[in-house]
Amino acid sequence: MRTGHISAKTGKSPRLMTEERRREILSLLDQQGRVTVEDLTKRFGVSAVTARGDLDALSSSGALVRSHGGAVPPLNPTQDYPLSVKESVYQEEKARIGRAAAQLVRPGQTVIIDAGTTAAQVALQIKKNKPSSLTVITHALNVAARLADSPNISLIIVGGIMRTVSTSCVGPQAEQMIRDLHADHLFLSVDGLDPELGLSTPDILEAQLNGLMIRAARETTVVTDASKLGRRSLSMIGDLPQVHRVITDSRITAAMAAAIRARGVELVIV
Repeated sequence: MRTGHISAKTGKSPRLMTEERRREILSLLDQQGRVTVEDLTKRFGVSAVTARGDLDALSSSGALVRSHGGAVPPLNPTQDYPLSVKESVYQEEKARIGRAAAQLVRPGQTVIIDAGTTAAQVALQIKKNKPSSLTVITHALNVAARLADSPNISLIIVGGIMRTVSTSCVGPQAEQMIRDLHADHLFLSVDGLDPELGLSTPDILEAQLNGLMIRAARETTVVTDASKLGRRSLSMIGDLPQVHRVITDSRITAAMAAAIRARGVELVIV
């Protein structure tokens, strides 16, 4: 009875070789903070298909997060990551969320767009829709940069103390400016969404400003990929029932979807 093929070169079964390679991938990820498919094919002498299969398997187990062309370690909800890291993960999901959010915007409205890579996708999709007579308020430089050359968008940039990690402005000046403004819609990006605990983010000043944005807007839509659901970050923004809607991707679990809807919040899954 055949129990498995043994490699003539190594004397090891393919399964053992796969497990060893994946352990080595995690070791490399721990040392370097990122791995790419190209690097893995060269290091292990495997095809790109095999390397992607390894990363997909490790991603499914929660050992890493797939990014464009490779992978990064799982993101800690209490740690603030640079935009370059956040932009590399869940790109397709964030683009879908951005498109769904942009469809909610109506001509002549005033909208607030929060900081973050998912919020930046909202800005990008709004720009693609070529809205007429729209006012956008943002404290995020990456969002402002996406909209700066849009002739039909009146852009209000909230100033203050710039956070280098997120290129967003926070602090007393930013808070006072938001207190003096009103908006039809807020698109809020979060690092943690727990149906019972509420919305959270790693930075205290960012959380305080986000709370004021919710109060300044008639309607609030949370835009977040499903990896943030069920997580708790350091600083509380507010309770989930304070928002009207959550837009997330199809990786959301049935239990989480039910828990969000039980709090009286509309859920849009894309």
